[in-house]
Amino acid sequence: MKARLFDFSSTWQLPASPEEVWAVIADTDMSWPQWWPHCTFAAPLERTETTSKAPEETLKATTAHLNFKAFLGYTLTITIHPTKVTSPQEIEFDAGGDLQGMGRVTLVPQEQGKTTRMDIEWRVRPTQRWMDVLTPVAAPAFKAAHALMMRQGEKGLEQALANKRIRKPA
Repeated sequence: MKARLFDFSSTWQLPASPEEVWAVIADTDMSWPQWWPHCTFAAPLERTETTSKAPEETLKATTAHLNFKAFLGYTLTITIHPTKVTSPQEIEFDAGGDLQGMGRVTLVPQEQGKTTRMDIEWRVRPTQRWMDVLTPVAAPAFKAAHALMMRQGEKGLEQALANKRIRKPA
């Protein structure tokens, strides 16, 4: 029996231009654990060699192993490997580890480029047997845990963007 496919989508409204948002979410050092609560590195970044030093190529050569601690008490280790990078508007990635599938982040300028709508899509299946067994009854709790984790990420990113603006020279 194949594990249930989860389609998660989130929309974040961010008080910064797409270029400013991109600089934080698509940095080649994967700084997410610095601003996303309950997100930590599960292992060092893996990077294959590239023929170019372009940031887009560096991102596609990078695999991040991240732990996300859910409010329900469990931790998911997710591997993210970008497969398509279109700066500063879209990243598609393969997901592995405890959730297998794909994801996409799209940045859409709002208010003449002063703010950004960030659309996040995940199409994943759990690989942990306990999640697969509990999904028929726990799917609403898993969805709620995902929504809370994403809200924490949105708040953390808003704070990171605000801090960058404060440090920006006048």
